[in-house]
Amino acid sequence: MRTLLILGASGDLTGRLLLPGLARLIRMRRGDGLTLVGAGSDDWTDAHWRERIDGAFASAMEKADDAGRAALQDVRDRSSYHFLDVTKDGLADLVHTLEGPVAVYFALPPAVSQLACSALGPNSLPKSTRLVMEKPFGTDQASAHRLNEKLARLVPEQNIHRVDHFLGKATVFNILGLRFANRILEPVWNNLHIEKVEVIFDEDLALENRARYYDGAGALRDMIQSHLVHVMALLALNAPSTLHERDLRDHIGSILRASTVDLDSPASSRRARYTAGTIGDRPIPDYTAEPGVDPSKNTETLAEVTVSINNERWSGVPFILRSGKALGAKRKEAVITFRPVSHLPLGFTGQDAPTKLRIGFGPDTLQLELDVNGPGDIFSLDRATLSADLNETDLLPYGEVLDGVLAGDPTLSVRGDTAEDCWRIVEPVLKAWAEDRVPLEEYPAGSAGPEDWPSSHGRV
Repeated sequence: MRTLLILGASGDLTGRLLLPGLARLIRMRRGDGLTLVGAGSDDWTDAHWRERIDGAFASAMEKADDAGRAALQDVRDRSSYHFLDVTKDGLADLVHTLEGPVAVYFALPPAVSQLACSALGPNSLPKSTRLVMEKPFGTDQASAHRLNEKLARLVPEQNIHRVDHFLGKATVFNILGLRFANRILEPVWNNLHIEKVEVIFDEDLALENRARYYDGAGALRDMIQSHLVHVMALLALNAPSTLHERDLRDHIGSILRASTVDLDSPASSRRARYTAGTIGDRPIPDYTAEPGVDPSKNTETLAEVTVSINNERWSGVPFILRSGKALGAKRKEAVITFRPVSHLPLGFTGQDAPTKLRIGFGPDTLQLELDVNGPGDIFSLDRATLSADLNETDLLPYGEVLDGVLAGDPTLSVRGDTAEDCWRIVEPVLKAWAEDRVPLEEYPAGSAGPEDWPSSHGRV
């Protein structure tokens, strides 16, 4: 890849995530020869754009060796900015002036990205061009399908990178090594031995001035549909023959096609919204009082769904996906709860608790909770936790994503059919919520969530 063109170069995503991720990539000499070009609707000069690059590259510059600093400086000095309405014909003209192959990164709101794709038009781009799309990919299954058709008229599927930065987290892909390289786990990774699987992403951040996007999305669309469903698939998939993108993404697709939410099952979905409270020493206003929020939208800030994977390995095992904002403690982990032993000899005392495997997504940890003989009375059961820190990559999540884009490897991107299936899984829930068939509950900011939710107390 010779040129990375960022559309929306003056926006928050570019400054906060894309450029720092790119800087680490370049620092590690994995972006040699790259030309960085920015384009946006803000009337910036090249000098203004380079000031933004300087700020985003500063941390990488401090940690780089001489060769890394030289590489960062070279990309910075050769970079340029174009004042451009990306929804007009000028976008295709700009791409044609750049040294190819070109990766076009749409760091734009979804509606603007779709307009930009329409402006490009069929057969307007060189075949080597790669298109990089941010989530959310569409707003439902039908719109995702239309967007897929539009993109397919521009470039081949292999050249479309639908970004899920969660898949850039080394910990998430550590799941594959943990599962398939350890004899002790793979034989018991099924419904005969596992009672339930939870994927939890609770944040202690509130809205943080993101009402323009979040109030139209909510926790289910923003986190569960976009990210946690994929983590679920990695936890559940059968072993692929290789880690080649086709093998791996075929197996992810197979799991998602088998996944549904049974709305007839009690508590198959829950939703709630935070009210005023305190997180640490920060006072948090009621969600409906946050600037830019429309209370009539009934946007949820905490969502939970129970997914069934209808195949031989997982039939009968609930996969509980939960994510929310303004909660009292950050909890970012997958929890695998094993079934009780078939027979516990009489004579043991104390609590017989289920074996649990916890995979933490920040910090990156692994914990195995076991029952062992306790102190004092040797027949009394006590809890022991075996802990390990998982290896982290030197790249930031967006650095991992960009590495795949520049190398032409779509392993960390979402395939078109998968993007549509993620919407198919959650659409019945969204419809039930829109029809008020599931109550919108409340919880104080800084709490663990609604009191009557088992997951608010660490159990389901």
